[in-house]
Amino acid sequence: MNIDLKEMTQLAPIFRELFKGYHLSRSEPECYAQLSTMQDQYRALFKGLGFELVCDPRGFYYFVPEQMGAQVNKTAQRLALFTFILVEHLADQGRDPLSVLDGGSIGRDELPALLEKYRDLFMQAEVTTHEELEEKVIRRLTQLGFAEDSNGVYRFLPPMHRFLDVCLAVQHDRDLAASLHSTDLELRAPVLMDDDSGDAIIPIDSPEETNESEEDALARAMAEERAAQEEDA
Repeated sequence: MNIDLKEMTQLAPIFRELFKGYHLSRSEPECYAQLSTMQDQYRALFKGLGFELVCDPRGFYYFVPEQMGAQVNKTAQRLALFTFILVEHLADQGRDPLSVLDGGSIGRDELPALLEKYRDLFMQAEVTTHEELEEKVIRRLTQLGFAEDSNGVYRFLPPMHRFLDVCLAVQHDRDLAASLHSTDLELRAPVLMDDDSGDAIIPIDSPEETNESEEDALARAMAEERAAQEEDA
């Protein structure tokens, strides 16, 4: 595939955000628009760096390194568990979890009651105080492109569907156990699944397989692409 780097005017910010684990959606309009119109070119370029650019049809992009461990990292577990808790909390209140987590919002003032109600589950995620909930969960959601903080109101973005998928899988397990008249099914640690392979993946934190900085990696990719084009010419 012929890749014209001059046309990839958003290459630097796109790579920078994806490299650090950010999920790009329409909340970043310029980057999202270019990824949408040049999806194949970006996929090919990033593949040369050892990254898979995932293009979710629900409206977001993220990196999955080619080499990944089998265990989900602590950040992913913590965020998935928080989503599961939030789904149950909203349902108990008579609110539609999907309408809230798919473009809706919650307020910071709701967090203390949420922490108290599900304290035992939060302890599994090493979250015991309101400050830890904001630092380890809410801050990471905003840093990674799952939510936006607007003066204490947290609006959820399309990438939250990744955790909603996990919640649906967990709920399916619980419903199955109930239908078989099983004892209460223990809440297992949520696992993020790759839609294609079914393997556990680690997409949340920045890739740890290389010591190369994002600037060096981007410079290398551009140099390699220019060299390939010169050879073809």
